[in-house]
This record gives sequence, structure tokens and C-alpha cells, in this order.
Amino acid sequence: MIEKKFEKLIDQALKELEYDDCFLVDLRVNNTKVEVFLDSDDSITFLKCRKVSRFIEAVIDEEQWLGIKYTLDVSSAGVGKPLKMTRQYLKNIGRDIEVKLHGEEKEKVLGELMTASDESISVYYEEVVKEGKKKKTLEITREIPRSEIKEAKIKISFKKKKK
Repeated sequence: MIEKKFEKLIDQALKELEYDDCFLVDLRVNNTKVEVFLDSDDSITFLKCRKVSRFIEAVIDEEQWLGIKYTLDVSSAGVGKPLKMTRQYLKNIGRDIEVKLHGEEKEKVLGELMTASDESISVYYEEVVKEGKKKKTLEITREIPRSEIKEAKIKISFKKKKK
């Protein structure tokens, strides 16, 4: 119930502040503690988080949703957080991604995110296989249905990519 009120309020804040590039990724409401995690198609800044926080705070204070003592944290979803929404996948095309798949094998796919849609993503990676006494590098682009993804995270790398 209260989560729905917060979701509507956050949507209203993003519209009124003209942050069309921003969107809600996660919301946690626990008694008097509210955590709001935002992401953006471009970049989420401290200034944007602060303005959204002040907008939400004004309504909470006026309408007394949580009483007079509460904690409100508005922040970016963060690099290490799992991707949840198609918009997050789309903004990270071209970056390295680690995808954990559902299933007993606990399979992981690590590579470059190439495409993303509501139904699936594709990941490019190289695999070295042995052919007799020689090794051969295969270039693989794997299509992964979103329903098979247990968790996907962007991997930060400081290595220069080969062109």
C-alpha cells in the first residue's frame, strides 16, 4: 500500500523535475526508513538525487506518511547492483557483463553486452577450444532469454579493449 504511494510520488517527482531520463529501479520501505534507488539513461548525479529527495520529503512532511521521524535515502542504483530493467541493459550495451543463469549448473556467461530487449539479451565472448594439438579461438554471440537470467551485473574493467 505505502510502496504504491511512494512509486506514484517518485514518478511525479521525476516528471515535475523534468528528469525524463531517470527511472525508479528499486524501492525499499521498512517502517520509518525509505530507500529509493534511481537510474538514468545518461547519468544519475548527486544533484538529481538531492532534488528528488527534497521533492519526496516535502510531501512526506506535509502529509505525515511516516510521522515526524524517518530516514529517506535517494541514490543511484550503483554499478555493482544487478540489472533489472530493459532500460538498464540498453544503456550498458558495449560494456562487459556477467550473467548468472537459472539452473542446477550455476552457469555464468561473461562477455560484452551486444543487444537487449524485453525478451532477451545477446552477449559476445571468445572461447578457446582444443582441436587436436592446436588451440582455436571461437567467437560466440549468445542469445539469452531474459527468463533464463537469474542475475546480470556490469563488470568494471580498466583494461583497454582490442579493436
